[in-house]
Amino acid sequence: MRLYKPLPWMLGLVLVATAAANKGWLPVFVWPSAAQPVVRFSFSKFKESVSAGDRHDYTSEVTIRNLWNKKISKAEFMFYFYDKDRVRIGSAEIDVDDLGPGQETKFEAFIPASGSISSMDFVPRSLPEELQGYLPPKRISITVNSVPQGAEFKIDGTPGGTTPEIVEVAPGKHLLAFSKEGFSPGTFPLEITQNDVSGGSVSYELGSSTHDTLELRDGTVVSGDVLSMSATEVEVRVGGTVQHLNRNQVKRILLIPREPESQ
Repeated sequence: MRLYKPLPWMLGLVLVATAAANKGWLPVFVWPSAAQPVVRFSFSKFKESVSAGDRHDYTSEVTIRNLWNKKISKAEFMFYFYDKDRVRIGSAEIDVDDLGPGQETKFEAFIPASGSISSMDFVPRSLPEELQGYLPPKRISITVNSVPQGAEFKIDGTPGGTTPEIVEVAPGKHLLAFSKEGFSPGTFPLEITQNDVSGGSVSYELGSSTHDTLELRDGTVVSGDVLSMSATEVEVRVGGTVQHLNRNQVKRILLIPREPESQ
């Protein structure tokens, strides 16, 4: 058993056991689940050996049993210990090495903690190739953005939100579809590999605007069809409704090429 500082990429919570450590607590953990048991960790009663201030040292006999039908070559699990308020007060690493089907091993574990242990949980830290299939599907966090921002997007047909947005995507090939009023919609192919890590981003530039764009002096952006302009007024059609804007309200106008209307 080795003490180990937890890493941020550790996998999700598997099981939680709660009880008072000094009241005959005998936690048992099965990974990955009772329906698919591979390995079982059984702890004897936690015995407190040293207590000084916030420092509490415990010992417990740990029994590891291989419930699988194959040999476990090398696996590492992180165990976390909490006080009654679910504040983490200690952690330890337990290794499973060369354990054949049905075999078990026992050892005395020394567990230092910065408080009284009331509960614990664990996660797999490193697994051999033969056990990778028992892990939950990997998810990668990425930021989806667009130019301009504020576009709605879908991932493989499922709504993902409005750009910019952080989403979780499984490894594989995906299709992002973007749309924003006043701009041509578009799609973007995205491929996530098993080796990718969270924190990346993708950005899609929307197609040319299908309407004229008016930027007002108060920061508002209006998308529509400019019908006429004079020294005092701008006439624009927005969604079928004609609006008359005071010339002094308008800061900038971007006109798109438009074919002349047929007579």
